[in-house]
Amino acid sequence: MGIDTSGPPAFSLEVDAPKEVRALLEQHLELKRFRHQPDLQRRELTRLLGSTDANVRELIGTLGYFSPTVTVELSDTPDEETPRKVLVKVEPGPPTVIEKSEVRFTGMNASDDMGRSQRLQIEETWPLQAGEQFSQSAWSSAKSGGLKELQKRRYPLARIDSSLADVDADTSKAQVNVTYDPGPAYTFGPLQIEGSQRYDPVRTARIARLPEGEEYNQQSMIDAQQRLVSSGYYDSVFLSLADSPKPSATPAQSDEQRKQQSADITSPVIAKVREAKLQKWVFGVGVSTDTGPRLSIDHIYNKVPYLDWRAVSKLQIDKKNPLISTQLMGLPGEDLWRWFASGKLERAPAGDFNTNSAQLRFGRNKAEDRIERNLYLQYDYAKTMGDGAPPGASSLLANFGWTARYFDNNLLPTSGFGLATELGAGTTLTPQRSPFGRITGRWLSLIPMGERDEETRRRSRLQLKAGVGAVLAKSDVDLPTTIMFLTGGDNTVRGYGYQSIGARTDNSRVIAGRYMAMGSVEWQRPITIKGNTQDFEHTVFIDAGTVGDEINRLYTRVGVGTGMRWKSPVGPIQADIAWGAQTQQLRLHLRLGFTF
Repeated sequence: MGIDTSGPPAFSLEVDAPKEVRALLEQHLELKRFRHQPDLQRRELTRLLGSTDANVRELIGTLGYFSPTVTVELSDTPDEETPRKVLVKVEPGPPTVIEKSEVRFTGMNASDDMGRSQRLQIEETWPLQAGEQFSQSAWSSAKSGGLKELQKRRYPLARIDSSLADVDADTSKAQVNVTYDPGPAYTFGPLQIEGSQRYDPVRTARIARLPEGEEYNQQSMIDAQQRLVSSGYYDSVFLSLADSPKPSATPAQSDEQRKQQSADITSPVIAKVREAKLQKWVFGVGVSTDTGPRLSIDHIYNKVPYLDWRAVSKLQIDKKNPLISTQLMGLPGEDLWRWFASGKLERAPAGDFNTNSAQLRFGRNKAEDRIERNLYLQYDYAKTMGDGAPPGASSLLANFGWTARYFDNNLLPTSGFGLATELGAGTTLTPQRSPFGRITGRWLSLIPMGERDEETRRRSRLQLKAGVGAVLAKSDVDLPTTIMFLTGGDNTVRGYGYQSIGARTDNSRVIAGRYMAMGSVEWQRPITIKGNTQDFEHTVFIDAGTVGDEINRLYTRVGVGTGMRWKSPVGPIQADIAWGAQTQQLRLHLRLGFTF
């Protein structure tokens, strides 16, 4: 039966102790539960007070105080309407200090050369050094931290063999020791998909890119699982090592060889999956500060008849940027290359004009852990609408794309860098035939700054971003505007409208240009409230960009501003307000997620 807390308290409770101790006792003291006990008699209250001393000693022992002086006082009041007063005075005494601290390893892999770096990491970063104050929470955290260091790589079955915290309350000294057993060292075997009925389990397993033959790595397992979930073929995926992996053995092996083999196990990885439906419709409503409100309809067909490719088709109803598109993607082959084909019809803002365009692509793609490559042939047709607009044009382009991502986390990165380039060569088809080349480059770097907060492990960082592009062709050749450049908006130069920075026509209207450059410097700082670092960050930034048809006639546009970022489960959500130095206008920018 619960205690009714709606009535007047049976007694008031006050704790007189140092801040750290008082906060703990006010939250967890057993006596607190009986404050609103109805009809609590003095005799029963006295009995409760008798057990308070032991309760206090038990609680503050977790903070490393083992010789406190505890006084509990009960004061009666002159009338029945005023509750009695209970005062708990605590003098915690000297804190317990660690006198000796040991970390040891035992078992079959206690001296494994391949695991030396992990053992050194645990020993060198062990937080409970001699002279440090002892607490139960610090002791538990240190033990679990060392265990996680072993389990995250090579030793998934590592365990704590023994641990002891020997506290001498008379001298306020503690001796602590922990012994870890790394257990067998694991190597990734083949990935085996269980639960697959519609989709080829061998070829979909290649999407995971689990590094078969390499030593076990917890992050590799997480990444492989995420790739399978993101592929669209599965609604849920759970990866685990095989239950009973068996190391191979032969009668000719020596005892030493058998001992070593028992310490090293190659284990298949089991992916238990729940397949996604063969077809799926997705309806969406959204709004963008660049293009306004939109309605979208997506159709996903995970196994196109006769091809066995995955098709994703999209219809977007948008006042400024309507489009219809489809993309077909094959499953990876043994070399991890996969075929793809796509088509798109779109109307989009292009500076001061609107452009109606068509695009077709056909090629191959290969994605590895850090590097992604693309080889494809692309057809473009674009017709720019409006007075003074350039004539329509079409082109055929052979393109190679290369992207490297070296971030600590691809969803919510805090450090690392990305680098990408595209190289293309092709020819215009209409209104005249002429060869041309196209090159682009992008770079983004996240640089941690300042001291790391020991509790939250977070610190501020500097984000540096740059991009360049050029189309190399004769000056009198008409090019499709969709292969040329515009900048400005949420993800490029804030303080300006979407694709509002471009070259200029003879009547000074903005149009796509042949050369582009942009850069951005952004400081991202965690927000701390009352000592707690929240999932919010404050940003200050300066962006700059330029587009033109001649390198010696490029005019830079600059935007400065500030914003807030929330680290949501689906990625960062950022709201920025920016001032365009040349337009003298203030603009709001919203964006979701991190992409490179």
